[in-house]
Formats: sequence, structure tokens, C-alpha cells
Amino acid sequence: MVTNAPATLDELPDDVAAAAFRRLVLHLQHRHDAQNIDLMGLAGFCRNCLADWIRDAGYEGDKAAARELIHGMPQDEWKATRQPAPTPEQLRRMETSLTKNA
Repeated sequence: MVTNAPATLDELPDDVAAAAFRRLVLHLQHRHDAQNIDLMGLAGFCRNCLADWIRDAGYEGDKAAARELIHGMPQDEWKATRQPAPTPEQLRRMETSLTKNA
């Protein structure tokens, strides 16, 4: 089967990648029930990782500003209103998952 898909992710147009990233962030802002600890346990990344990655990519804001951008509110407010304490099982899954990260 022949497709017109880019051969590599680097060939994906920046405007398409940016739109997909924005949609992901908005989705995570809406789905606050998807806890960071669960994202870490399943996929090895979370909202805080996205904030770090935009800084690595050149975002000029500091860590707090990057996290506010991704969370849609200051991180302290996020933690107080959206983030319950992790369970031992969530912490175990996160630690196991992180061993798979490159």
C-alpha cells in the first residue's frame, strides 16, 4: 500500500505538529482525571514532562510558567484542586515505567 505520509516524524510540517501538540495539551487540561502519576505509570511522561520539553525546545518562560501553560493554571492550584496523593501502587507503576524510558 502506498501512502503520502512523511517518511519520518521530522518531515511532519511544523504547523501540523504544533496543532496536534496544542490539541494534546487542551485534552489533558480537560481530562484532569488522567492523573500525572497514572500517565507516568503507563507512558513514562506527564504534564510536567511536556512543560520541560517545551523549555528544552526553546520556550523562554521559567519552569513555573511552562507548567502553568501546560496545566492551564499555576501548578500549586493544580496540585490543590486536581491531584490527590499517589497510592503505593501508582508509585510502583511509575517507577517500573520510568525504567523503560531512554
